[in-house]
Amino acid sequence: MKTEEFDYRLPDELIAQEPPELRDMSRLLVAERATGTISHHVFKDLPGLLNAGDCLVVNSSRVFPGRLAGRKEGSGGKVEVLLLERLGRGLWRALIGKASLRPGVRIELGDGLKGEVVEGPLAGEAVVRFESSAGGSDIDGLIFRTGEIPLPPYIKKGLRDPERYQTVYGEREISAAAPTAGLHFTRGSLDELMSKGIHIERLELAVGLDTFLPVREERIEDHSIHSEWFSVSEECARGVNRARERGSRVAAVGTTTVRALESAADERGRLAPMSGHTDLYVLPGFEFKVVDALVTNFHLPRSTLLVLVCAFGGNDFILEAYREAVRERYRFYSFGDAMLVI
Repeated sequence: MKTEEFDYRLPDELIAQEPPELRDMSRLLVAERATGTISHHVFKDLPGLLNAGDCLVVNSSRVFPGRLAGRKEGSGGKVEVLLLERLGRGLWRALIGKASLRPGVRIELGDGLKGEVVEGPLAGEAVVRFESSAGGSDIDGLIFRTGEIPLPPYIKKGLRDPERYQTVYGEREISAAAPTAGLHFTRGSLDELMSKGIHIERLELAVGLDTFLPVREERIEDHSIHSEWFSVSEECARGVNRARERGSRVAAVGTTTVRALESAADERGRLAPMSGHTDLYVLPGFEFKVVDALVTNFHLPRSTLLVLVCAFGGNDFILEAYREAVRERYRFYSFGDAMLVI
């Protein structure tokens, strides 16, 4: 399929620059596949749009503070390091911006934190080893104390409260970007979901910055999808399998959750506990074995995330829903409004 089929026009003023005042008062567009109808709600309505017995699965990863500002040792030239993936203790794959760095170049990052390029750079990526001039074994803790939460490139305003780029149920800091569909939940909305008999399960997928990259190939099939680490626990697999056995729906919160669930499923849609990397690329025609409903944000044109949502909801229907969202002045992207595809 041509990549241009997954394009749409979005006025710049609809790209949300800051989160809503209240998480669960963001708008919620509901797209019903069976009837082809679109309706408008607020996120607080979600418990009434799901059924008792349904299983809601969330990605519990938190964003690590991986944006580091430093200077080259010797020359003093400015360097920005954007951490992507932890490779070992103090060893990270990172973006190093436009700085001219080669193996052996050292970077001073403040608070006694130093970095050394050990591989690369290649296409702006390098492997950097960090150390502390003060010693100590908790080098990653020092990195996180020194760094800041990175925001997507389309958000131009600073964030007064970094916790607004984290979900309320987040646990381990393993992601370079937020699983943004989960930003709309409050502790109160989670309690209400559970009080209505909706089960909540957690898994992990380490969201990478490649999630923001557009597909540049002429055909979507020619794009190479990024690989991300994920983990489905025994408890999560058991909860999802029980929901399917009783005929209830499995609702995934976010495209990252979809990728993890479908990666861990066998041909019958049964989950097994699993950890590892997935490069699952969900294209139109994909047979969903686990996911019956999807809570998601509005994604960038020509992105693999939009392609996944179209594969789930149908190209024409989802793109019409996007056009409706533009007409109704919904807010788009990470801090924007949400969509429920059922």
